[in-house]
Amino acid sequence: MKERQYIARRQAEWQAWDRWLASAQRPVAAAPEGLAIDAVGLPQRFRRLCHDLALVRDRNYSAALTEDLQRRVLAVHQRIYGAARPEGGALRRFVAADLPALVRGEWRVVVAAMLLLLGPLLAMLMAIQVWPDAAFLLLSPDTVSEIEEMYSPAAAHLGRPRAASSEWAMWAFYIANNVRIDFQAFAGGIAFGLGSVFYLLYNGLYIGAIAGHLTQVGLGETFWGFVAGHSAFELIGAVLAGAAGLKLGMALLAPGQRSRLAALQENGRVAVKLLYGAAALTFFAAFIEAFWSPLRGVPLEIKIAVGSTFWLLTSAYLLLAGRRSRAA
Repeated sequence: MKERQYIARRQAEWQAWDRWLASAQRPVAAAPEGLAIDAVGLPQRFRRLCHDLALVRDRNYSAALTEDLQRRVLAVHQRIYGAARPEGGALRRFVAADLPALVRGEWRVVVAAMLLLLGPLLAMLMAIQVWPDAAFLLLSPDTVSEIEEMYSPAAAHLGRPRAASSEWAMWAFYIANNVRIDFQAFAGGIAFGLGSVFYLLYNGLYIGAIAGHLTQVGLGETFWGFVAGHSAFELIGAVLAGAAGLKLGMALLAPGQRSRLAALQENGRVAVKLLYGAAALTFFAAFIEAFWSPLRGVPLEIKIAVGSTFWLLTSAYLLLAGRRSRAA
């Protein structure tokens, strides 16, 4: 499809998003004017907008169109996540105590999401070291060629697709990609949790296939040096989004003495708070991935040390923060 035809086909929805963004007083659950969606349909529409950006990049459409979609994706992301955030002291209390306490309180769904994501990731990574062709069960030959080029020591910009023009463009791209993954894992919970399980398993296998293949072909140093810095925020963010989706699924599968609607409303309040945490971690991950991870002048040992420090700090925050205030 030519660029003009694609713009004509999608422009009405893009303009509707612009009108929605311009209506600052409209609640986030309200539908963009001209789009028949509600709060439940909002993630699906946003994923479509992110898909538009990815497709425009993949087809190498004009820089003006790409930048316009990048701006729109970033603005919608900020509106969705920013509109419902607590403010002032409530925000500080939520970050300092309530969020980590919530993660600990919901440890069952968090551990389940972690196993569903990291278990397949590690299994695929190790399997490819024994059976290299296993990578092609999930990755097309074109994808394999692209990732080998992105993480080659001779690459002009480490970890950056050819269509990307700058670090800021990559930041927008990473936010859009990570939000897509998080929304899939979260919104899939409405299908009795099966969607969340599927997306966690699939993304774990997909990431493991990329990591395993690049390690197996000798590009592990550039790849692991690239992902070390942002891996803690990105993976734990995906885990929290998946846990939020599983929480929704549990309301439908095991509502207890409540009606399914009442259970969904109650569990939904918990799930949304977990999603706030996932959103914050996704934002940090995208920033580090765009501006720190590609740096070539930093030795691998330092990048690994920084990444390990982030893993330790994030784990300590979720396991320990807020215990004293809760006890009081």
